[in-house]
Amino acid sequence: MIMRSIAVIALLGVATQSIAQPSSVRSAPVRGQPIALAVQLATWQLARLDAAHISRVTTETKNPRAWEQAVFWIGMTALADAGGPPAIRQAVLEMGKRNQWLPASRPYHADDLVITQAYLWGARNGAGPAALAPTRKAFDFILANPPRVGLPFYQPPSGYDDTECLKRWCWCDALFMTPPAMLELSAQTNDSRYRDYAMREYWATVDFLFDPSEHLFYRDSRFFERRDERARKQFWSRGNGWVFASMPRLIPLLPRESADRRRMEALFVEMAARLKALQKADGYWAPSLLAPEGSPPESSGTGFFTYGMAWGIKAGLLDARTYRPVVNRGWAALERAIQPDGRLGWVQQVSDRPEKVEATDTQYYGVGAFLLAATEVAALDQDR
Repeated sequence: MIMRSIAVIALLGVATQSIAQPSSVRSAPVRGQPIALAVQLATWQLARLDAAHISRVTTETKNPRAWEQAVFWIGMTALADAGGPPAIRQAVLEMGKRNQWLPASRPYHADDLVITQAYLWGARNGAGPAALAPTRKAFDFILANPPRVGLPFYQPPSGYDDTECLKRWCWCDALFMTPPAMLELSAQTNDSRYRDYAMREYWATVDFLFDPSEHLFYRDSRFFERRDERARKQFWSRGNGWVFASMPRLIPLLPRESADRRRMEALFVEMAARLKALQKADGYWAPSLLAPEGSPPESSGTGFFTYGMAWGIKAGLLDARTYRPVVNRGWAALERAIQPDGRLGWVQQVSDRPEKVEATDTQYYGVGAFLLAATEVAALDQDR
């Protein structure tokens, strides 16, 4: 164990030095050391926050407070907690200061609030009350003005931002975006109102979008009746990944033996069993989970599933003999997704459904999922 720790520290030192190196300097991927490889990938991404490497740039890609970059920063907080070098922690804190600890502009939209998870981590890790106050103000507004809309998804001719249900969590991705921040804010302020609101809305979304016969989530209500050419339901890998990855971030923040915690643990185990059966032989999950034939590698959904299952083993919710092979295959697939230029490839671009994926496709949120997976795989490795 001592010799392995020395080796990891040495690798981290090399990776940390690369933060200051020009982007043209490349290192071979560090295989077999999840934290060192995560630091190497994080370093690569930190040098490229201008979106020039992203194949499908949206109106939010360059916004440092919007969800695409925010999920990368969430992965960075996990990496800092898992023993990443001080430069990782410092990068998160500097990002928060640059952003003035403010969420993005839409007061209800979960995508504009996900960055607060990184801010609340900052509040616990040196930034203090300044990092917490804007998040509390944003959530206090929601509590004082709860949205009164339904969950069916209808986009009017006037455009996406006028979709009424987006004021609530009417798409499955949202379950990763905002609920963990609300529960963390409850923990930091000792105010249960944020947790109570989050859990009430979380279960409303689960009840609406979960298919109990398939043990998977529809992305939103537009997909209830959608079928592929073989009459199979369409369950999007990353969409289900968002939900599955939300639970490791929520369960530890729920009171032990509470009804919410017991219900979420049961949902987590139910999803894990279904996802285990859907993993492909190459370790990836298909972009459309029920349509594996001829599907490309896809690293964002795979990252979230690998993260969740590794965490579930560590938390005692999943049997190690059954699920450790699933984690091993998923992690090996993620390692293979690192491209020769250092990027994480095979990340499906921004969408709301399964689409094509190319080896050179990368995105901030895919890197965030990779970092989350790396930290939990490393935690399992420490138990060997």
